This record gives sequence, structure tokens and C-alpha cells, in this order.
Amino acid sequence: MKQDTKNSEPIDEFREMTFIEHLEELRWMLIKSLLGIVVCSIISWFFIDTIINDILLYPAKKFGVKLQNLKPFGQLFLYFQVTLFSGLIISLPWVVYQIWKFIEPALHKHEKKYVSSIVIFTSLFFLLGAAFAYFIMLPFSLNFAFTFGSPEIENKFAIDEYLSVVLSLIILAGVVFELPMLSFFLTKLGLLTPKFMRKHWRFAIVFILVLAAIITPTVDPVNQSLLAIPLFLLYELSILVSKFAMRKRSEG
Repeated sequence: MKQDTKNSEPIDEFREMTFIEHLEELRWMLIKSLLGIVVCSIISWFFIDTIINDILLYPAKKFGVKLQNLKPFGQLFLYFQVTLFSGLIISLPWVVYQIWKFIEPALHKHEKKYVSSIVIFTSLFFLLGAAFAYFIMLPFSLNFAFTFGSPEIENKFAIDEYLSVVLSLIILAGVVFELPMLSFFLTKLGLLTPKFMRKHWRFAIVFILVLAAIITPTVDPVNQSLLAIPLFLLYELSILVSKFAMRKRSEG
């Protein structure tokens, strides 16, 4: 309780926030998140040549894929795109932290101690998904795209199309790997239970297969299976995470 020096009346510091105050908190959350992305993007600009030449273009060079720029100022826009992408990845822990700080007032006291763990595991699962896409899925995709078709037709890829495939695959795989964290969050809100996930596992399999087909940039069934297998494992892990969250919720 705080004392109002003007009226000498106690003020409850745990009072419910008004709609305007929620909007103000949301505004500051967005501002801080954007500032983090901007700062990390600026930092990544100093390493842009390494990021593009040694990381993003490495899979293409490994398979001998020829890339070409077909647009005026294409490489300039390419550099800005990669800079923003790198800033998003690097600032992910900061952005997730800001999001959880925004919803922290709605959490119980015993739930607030999980914020740091949630930030760590959310970032970790995203990076695992990104690494899986880069080291496993991308080589299979490029190998299929480069070797498929008539040998009389030379495959030359536009650099913007190539990077669109690479970046979208990395981002989508990273987001999909957040399934256990999504399960934890929905269970804490009382919107999901392990029993529900077990009961509807057949629908989950169909959904996973469809999702794998949508995310993979080629129609190669091998590549789609490569994503479907870890998705099955993530679904099983999500059930365990849901059980853990439900037990903690009941204890609270």
C-alpha cells in the first residue's frame, strides 16, 4: 500500500490496470522490442558480408548453384533484408522477454518465476528449428532443386528467390519448433490438456503432415518427411510439457 500525500489516503498498488494503462504498457513493449531489433540490426550490419557469403550463400556454393542478381539495386535491398532478418534472430530473447514482461501483471506470483526459463527455452527452441532447417532441410531442398530436370537446361537461381526460400524456411521451422512452448502457455491458461492432445493424436498427425507439406519449399517427399519426423517428436514433447504445466497449475 502507498500513501497519497495530498489526501492522506492509502492507494492499492495492486489495483487493476485501466484500458488506457494497458495500451500504454503495450506501446512501451512494442517500442522496446523495436529498439532491440534496430540495435541488433545495426550490429549485424558490421558483419553483413560474413552473414551473406559464409552463412546464407554457403549451401548454394556447396552444391555449385549459380546465383545471379536480376534487379537494379537488387543487392542493396538484399543486404537490408538480411540485416533485418539477422536483427530479428539476434534480438529474439529480448523481444520474448518484453512480451512476457507485458503479460507478467496477469500472472500469479508463483508463475512469474518461470519468465526467465520461458525466455530461454523459447529462444532455444526457435534456434533449434532454425538450425534444423539450415543443416538438414536446406541441403536436401537445394540438392533436389539443382538436380531435378533435364540436363540440357542450366539451373541458375535469382538471388532474391534463393534467399526467400532460405529465410522463409529458417523462420517457419523456428516458429514450428515453438510447439512445446505454445503447449505450455495454453495449458497454463486452461485452454489445453494432455488428455485432449492424446485423444486427438490422429488429427494432429494429419495436421503435421499438411504443415510439413506447406513449409517445405519443394514437393520432395523426403524433405517433407524430414520435417514431419521432428514435428511428431515435438508433439509428444508438447504432451509432456502440458502435463508439467497442468501439475504446476494445480499446485498453484
